[in-house]
Amino acid sequence: MTFIGLGFITGFSLILAIGAQNIFVIEQGIKKQFVFIVCLICAVSDLLLIFTGIFLFEYFQNFFNQTIELIFNLLLLLFLLYFIISKFREKHEEINLDTEIAKISFQNVVLKTIGFTYLNPHVYSDTVFFLGNFSKNFELTDKIYFGIGASTASFIFFYLLGYASNYFSNFLNNKMSWKIINWIIIFIMSLIAFYVLMEIL
Repeated sequence: MTFIGLGFITGFSLILAIGAQNIFVIEQGIKKQFVFIVCLICAVSDLLLIFTGIFLFEYFQNFFNQTIELIFNLLLLLFLLYFIISKFREKHEEINLDTEIAKISFQNVVLKTIGFTYLNPHVYSDTVFFLGNFSKNFELTDKIYFGIGASTASFIFFYLLGYASNYFSNFLNNKMSWKIINWIIIFIMSLIAFYVLMEIL
């Protein structure tokens, strides 16, 4: 598997979840209000955070010793186990989307999008910590390819979500679809957890 492909699959697995940001994107898509800019802000934000994580770990890697690297690998493994367990426990209830079309300014939409993106703690754990930490032992060129793959997943995901919002609003309320997606995510994250465990051992 190429590092672009690995980044794409890993990034897509992390981003594919019900959350306030994704629901907001769907709502704006249904309302047909500033869909392009909403998706652009979300995707570019992911790109910036992904490469922030990658280059932070690249920089601090110079100060790593075996003990520090072991600690980060253990934290990464714990993060993955928590992520997997949360997917097992996840129960999808009907989502109440705000589809009422009200007059809203461009500035208001931009501020809301930024808020849903940067005030979400999961965005930092998923992008900066997880993707940066997971790729810390890759060669610099491979890290860049990995980041490109993960960022591409974000661009494709958000624009699909925004412009196919009517379909995805129905998809969100389809429990069977989410069960299938969850099992796929659990499988991918379990493979990554196994890889991290081998790094520790």
